[in-house]
Amino acid sequence: MFGFLKKKQDDGYMLGSPAKGKAVDLKEVNDPTFNSGMLGQGVAVIPSEGKIYAPADGEIAMVFDTLHAVSLNASNGAEILVHVGLDTVNLKGKGFKAHVQAGDKVKKGDLMLEADLEFLKGEGYDIITPVLVCNTDDYASVQGIFGKEVEPGDDVVRIKAK
Repeated sequence: MFGFLKKKQDDGYMLGSPAKGKAVDLKEVNDPTFNSGMLGQGVAVIPSEGKIYAPADGEIAMVFDTLHAVSLNASNGAEILVHVGLDTVNLKGKGFKAHVQAGDKVKKGDLMLEADLEFLKGEGYDIITPVLVCNTDDYASVQGIFGKEVEPGDDVVRIKAK
């Protein structure tokens, strides 16, 4: 009855690109774990530079021991995974450098990782970088914005609250 007294919930939240490059549909990721939406919805970026930035304000939940991926709990509740390359876990950290650790507070655009893209490609790895909202079911929609060149921080994922 007094719904108008409640604070209006924000119905849109944007995630920024974690890297400079080209934003593409998750369907273009050559790995069913990502392109099927099994881990969540989002977008992928084909990076042209090896610096990987926070896509949102929040707290680092985990930096994988192999430094190829970071999970972040965004301030809006989104559980975000940024995964640099496909099967790069097999490199056991070679070619990667972490700039954050679990528990660190980050702002959108803060440097999280560096990846030596030429090394990764030279070793035969695909450098495509999925950015996923792992708790997609908590939202009305999670939509990737793709088909364009992006700079770090450019809008690439739109999240709408239920």
